[in-house]
Amino acid sequence: MDEDLGYGWQGGLLDLPGYLERVGYDGDLAPVEGTLRALHRAHVTSIPFENLEIMLGRPVVVSLDAVQAKLVRRARGGYCFEHTRLFAAVLERLGFEVTALAGRVTLGSAHVRPMTHALLHVRPPDRPRDEPAWLCDVGFGAGPLEPLRLVDGEEVVQDGWGFRLQRGRTVTTWSPHTAAWELHQAAGDGWLQRHTFTLNETFRIDFDVLSHYVSTSPRSPFTTRPFAQKFTSDALRVLDGTTLTVTRPDGSSENRVLAPEELPGTLARDFGIVLEGEDVPRLIAFVREGRPVVREG
Repeated sequence: MDEDLGYGWQGGLLDLPGYLERVGYDGDLAPVEGTLRALHRAHVTSIPFENLEIMLGRPVVVSLDAVQAKLVRRARGGYCFEHTRLFAAVLERLGFEVTALAGRVTLGSAHVRPMTHALLHVRPPDRPRDEPAWLCDVGFGAGPLEPLRLVDGEEVVQDGWGFRLQRGRTVTTWSPHTAAWELHQAAGDGWLQRHTFTLNETFRIDFDVLSHYVSTSPRSPFTTRPFAQKFTSDALRVLDGTTLTVTRPDGSSENRVLAPEELPGTLARDFGIVLEGEDVPRLIAFVREGRPVVREG
């Protein structure tokens, strides 16, 4: 058996039937554009975004075994490094050319942000090299529903949700040999820059390092409060602390503030996230007391 040097996504170790059942996909598995679109949509609309392990005092592990156990075999979700780790293994197993990328979440800010987001640069193997590759972003929690072509300025509307990819405006001024990109999302009457990224390859070990920062640093937004998202064609549901917001493709939204005791039921009903055993009182205690529980592991 060859030594694992850390390259690739271990698609051969993937429980593909279990994954396909989890996302409700029974279509074509050939490594072509149609399969990529359909799998991306199935993944995004089936497996929610959530950071609850941090609130529950457990480390976030991004090995393939760990993400399959949590995202595939249980009614749970994860954040970008978990989602992207899993989806990369799926696409690799099916024969797509997969390269991981790291992004900086800006949400409209002009400041340089740390690399805390994971994406995938994907090519069907039978397409000409001069055709644009695809950007897969299954781990942000708010779409897109389907992958986006890496074409400068191309705007797409997916079931009413608008997205645009464009070349970076600032990074290339300082780094002329780095291919910088921005992902924008339609917001109100304009566009919101959601994150920036470059086409530099990222590896599994990089996911370990970046995920550790996101899940443990007091400067990380994910260590301070529970956060969950569920994205579908007709709604984006967001739980931010105790505030539940539902946004529609037309921009209309509604929100309400929950009591800590309402969180487990809301997560199960609106997000498909089912907490088990002592995790229910642990989450309630975290939100009520405003401090982390004792970490395990």
